[in-house]
Amino acid sequence: MRVAIAGAGAVGRSIAQELVHNGHDVLLIERKASAMRTAEVPDAEWVQADACELAELEDADLSRCDVVIAATGDDKVNLVVSLLAKTEFAVARVVARVNDPRNEWLFDESWGVDVSVSSPRVLAALVEEAVTVGDLVRLMTFRHGQANLVEVTLAEGTPYVGRTVGDLSLPRDAVLVTVLRGKRVIVPSPDEPLEAADELLFVASEEVEEDLQNMLTPTRPESKKSSGR
Repeated sequence: MRVAIAGAGAVGRSIAQELVHNGHDVLLIERKASAMRTAEVPDAEWVQADACELAELEDADLSRCDVVIAATGDDKVNLVVSLLAKTEFAVARVVARVNDPRNEWLFDESWGVDVSVSSPRVLAALVEEAVTVGDLVRLMTFRHGQANLVEVTLAEGTPYVGRTVGDLSLPRDAVLVTVLRGKRVIVPSPDEPLEAADELLFVASEEVEEDLQNMLTPTRPESKKSSGR
């Protein structure tokens, strides 16, 4: 897969290193000469160009890319890059970095963005995921909110602890992707038993998240009525 990354700062270089390591063909586009640290990602193709300039993107042959990642530290630049990639070069997948959460609403299909990534939101979700037991935590959004990656850590007292994956009565628009148990990543099969502290990852529509939460909430004992004298 050929991936173009606009912005070769710390974020862009880190993404490039990971993609190169995974065997992908990476093109790094950077406007500033001072940021052209080619030795840090030697296996990537580097181009010094302004990713907001159509002619310079044409010279970089952006139309050959399967994915474009707008990873600069400027939201305005990331929106322009996304729009050009989608409308002028028909790039199939455009991923954009959101630096200021207040701008998150702009990063949608009208600007050519297929997936937006907000670092503050992701970090907050990871904190919640690490410390929250029994509550549903949204980790990532796909297709502009049509589907979300959500996580629930099974607490003691959850009705499904001690039962199997096949016993889960999932809503129509929800699917269990994996079960994380300690260091294990378990592909869910119908006869896989569920244990307390298992982390269940689902892809689900927003409309059924509350149903998932209610389904996996620990059973609360009924309060005892005080006896009259």
